[in-house]
Amino acid sequence: MLRADFTVEPWVTGERGEHGRAALDAVVESDVFVDDGPFGTTLEGDDERVLSALLTALRAAFAAGATRVSIQVARPSDA
Repeated sequence: MLRADFTVEPWVTGERGEHGRAALDAVVESDVFVDDGPFGTTLEGDDERVLSALLTALRAAFAAGATRVSIQVARPSDA
C-alpha cells in the first residue's frame, strides 16, 4: 500500500487550471482511491496502481502546460 500526494504548478488563482484538471482527470480514471483537496491530490492503493497513476498524472499535467509537479510518496505505517 502506498500513499502519494501531488501538486501541479503553476498556480492559477481561483481555479485549477487546465494542467491541474488534466492531472486530476487522469487519476480519477485509475483504480486507486483519489482525494482531491484545495492544494493537492492524494492517491492510495497498491504499489503498482499508485505508481502507474502517478506516471499518467505526470504525462497529462505536462502535456497540458504544467511547469512543475511536486510529489510525495509514502508507505503508511498502518498498511
